[in-house]
Amino acid sequence: MTPGALSSMTSRIPAVVPRYMPLLLLAAGWEALTRTGLVPTAALPPLDTVAIAWYDLASSGDLWTNGVASMTRGAAGLGLAIACGSLIGILMAWYKPIRATVNPIVQFFYPMPKSALIPVMVLWLGFGDASKIVLIFIGCLLPVTLSAFNGARGTDEVLIWSARSLGASRARVLWEIVLPSALPELLSGIRTALALSFVLLVSSELIVARQGFGYMIGWLGDGGAYDAMFAVVLTVALLGFAADRFYLMLMRRVLAWRE
Repeated sequence: MTPGALSSMTSRIPAVVPRYMPLLLLAAGWEALTRTGLVPTAALPPLDTVAIAWYDLASSGDLWTNGVASMTRGAAGLGLAIACGSLIGILMAWYKPIRATVNPIVQFFYPMPKSALIPVMVLWLGFGDASKIVLIFIGCLLPVTLSAFNGARGTDEVLIWSARSLGASRARVLWEIVLPSALPELLSGIRTALALSFVLLVSSELIVARQGFGYMIGWLGDGGAYDAMFAVVLTVALLGFAADRFYLMLMRRVLAWRE
């Protein structure tokens, strides 16, 4: 590592520490509650026992096997939702017949708790991966669709009129003006869908799964292995946090042209 790179890394440390200080305080408060006996260790195991349980799960391979199953389901459902939701939302904003047909359906299903669809998905698709993927797809589709629609609808009409007056086709205006204009709103909606995908993934696996993080949480909790259960819960939380941080970094790169 060059001296310049080392200096750049050390200069970032003071800025990073305050940003994540609440997480350190939360961990310290957790440890204080368990060590002082204010909360029974059966209800909230100490962090060191949780860490040991996490190591045992990782060493046995159970954590990785179930983690790969969960992340595969989540990525499949979220990816399909991003692709379909982006297309549907922009087409809704651009073509009135599509908006008149799809918008009432979106508005009807948006307020409904998506976890209520778990029994329906099991009834239709069984206990395999398909029921979880479709549930995540449906739950994440709506925020992506609405964000794409709102972003496209917010396009400056002067830009559209100018492009059309210069002879640009509707398809070219859609691709070169409407889509870039909708991108910030769309990316914000995808971030919401990313967080929602973790919620729906674990919820569905808690109820109807034989593999995955949610299945592990339910199985370990029923068996009284609360330290291992918390280890899996923290794993999901850290994965979600890391995914959100990575996505924010990606958003800044994609939207760098706005600066």
